[in-house]
Amino acid sequence: MAMADVKIRDLSDHLVAFYKQRAANKGLSLEDELRQTLAEEQKRVRREWARRLDALHAEQIAKHGVLPDSTPGIRAERAGEADA
Repeated sequence: MAMADVKIRDLSDHLVAFYKQRAANKGLSLEDELRQTLAEEQKRVRREWARRLDALHAEQIAKHGVLPDSTPGIRAERAGEADA
């Protein structure tokens, strides 16, 4: 997998100092701390989307019930076995 390089300009000194100190407290480099922070945020966003989708799924089941599986009918139609 290819890895990208990113350069962020014009960060405030206090922001950089915050992450440098946080990295030092964990025994990490600033780069490792920032990489970890970005990965954690991506995971948090994915978990939030999964939670929203689960809630929507539950809402649709409550509203419409569990719909029957359409796979057998689709396969039969593709095989030319369904009524036209």
